[in-house]
Amino acid sequence: MAALAVWKFDTPGGADESAKNLQALDLQDLVVLRGAATVSWERPSKKPQTRQLRGTTLEGNLGSSFWGLLFGMIFFVPLLGAATGAAGGALAGSLTDVGIDDGFINKVRDQVIPGTSALFVLGPDAVLHIIEAVIAPHEPAGLILIALSTEQEEALRSVFTD
Repeated sequence: MAALAVWKFDTPGGADESAKNLQALDLQDLVVLRGAATVSWERPSKKPQTRQLRGTTLEGNLGSSFWGLLFGMIFFVPLLGAATGAAGGALAGSLTDVGIDDGFINKVRDQVIPGTSALFVLGPDAVLHIIEAVIAPHEPAGLILIALSTEQEEALRSVFTD
């Protein structure tokens, strides 16, 4: 089984600092991930900065199209409002089909706000405790987690793998 985990930090730099620790694990071949990205939201900016992490052992790495779609649904679609109409609904439906539902999107949207940051990791749920241990010094303020079935993970990878 896989999981999409989002660790939220109460500072704009917390996720980037934690990502350095995560990349060190990757370089040592201690974890194998499907993808990782950070969101950093400085005040008073109206939108966050996003960055996809690239590593040497990211197995079946989900590409920038996945992170772009996910971050668009979380942070940018609400800004567009009614202008998105049916297209926004179709995009949301494509994520729901692979287990990423409105509840997850709304939780992230409500918690990752100006002045905060988040580390997004998609990987086997068995490695989450290892990741949690290396990011603990940066004091994550919360974890939002969604479990994905093997079929949902395979569907994500078939559509979004680079």
